[in-house]
Amino acid sequence: LWHSDSSFRPIPAKFSLLSARVVNPKGGNTEFADMRAAFDALDDDTKAEIEDLVCEHSLMYSRGSLGFTEYTDDEKQMFKPVLQRLVRTHPVHRRKSLYLSSHAGKIVSMSVPEGRLLLRDLNEHATQGEFVYVHKWKLHDLVMWDNRQTMHR
Repeated sequence: LWHSDSSFRPIPAKFSLLSARVVNPKGGNTEFADMRAAFDALDDDTKAEIEDLVCEHSLMYSRGSLGFTEYTDDEKQMFKPVLQRLVRTHPVHRRKSLYLSSHAGKIVSMSVPEGRLLLRDLNEHATQGEFVYVHKWKLHDLVMWDNRQTMHR
């Protein structure tokens, strides 16, 4: 699933990295979607519509979409949904980007069906080929990315 690491936590991951210790001879590529470019490519009406929206991110939502629905009370407490802005401004260079993830299952100000349709449309937009880099792993590769501006799978 396309995601941004730990978006379901109150303070999500800023950066992540992967290092290739063993490479599968078939498959195993990692795809990265540039959420800055995806935001830039939206029309002005859509940008205005989504600018102030807030999403609910939950590990239980993303896992539930894969069929994992049994959680202990401790897990439910540990992974309570958190709120994240849909459009974020990077603190250093001030560039706006979408903040999407498979963990986002609801938009606070919308009905669940309306919000999920918008999230689906934005995810489809953001993961078009023009915004995606596919890393084909070689032994000892090291890739680092900024989760505040990138989704991956």
